[in-house]
Amino acid sequence: VQLQASGGGLVQAGGSLRLSCAASGSIFRIDVMAWYRQAPGKQRELVAGITNGGSTNYADSVKGRFTISRDNGKRILYLQMNSLQPEDTASYYCSMKVTTRQLISLATDDYWGQGTKVTVSS
Repeated sequence: VQLQASGGGLVQAGGSLRLSCAASGSIFRIDVMAWYRQAPGKQRELVAGITNGGSTNYADSVKGRFTISRDNGKRILYLQMNSLQPEDTASYYCSMKVTTRQLISLATDDYWGQGTKVTVSS
C-alpha cells in the first residue's frame, strides 16, 4: 500500500490550499483517514480525521477553516485549507487505516504518506 500526498506549497496569509492523498495497492477496505502536521521543532499533531461513514473531527485550531473529505471510490483523501495563517506552516501527512488482502486472511495496518510541505507567509 502506498499513500501519495500532494498539494502543498507557499501561500500568503489568508490564502487557500487543497491537499490530496491517493492510496494505491491491494486494498480491501479503508476505514479512518486523517491528516496530521508537524511544524519544525514540534510534535506531530492531528489536524482532522474522517471515518468511512463520513463523520469528521478537527483540531480546535483549524475548526471553521479546514474541511476534510474523502472519495471512497477513488481512494483519495482531501484537506481544503482556507484562511491560512503563518502558524499553519508545517509538513502535512496523510494517514489511513487500511485492510489488505493476504493469502488466506485480511490484515489491517496504519499507513502514512510522505508528507507535503505547507508554508504560509505573513
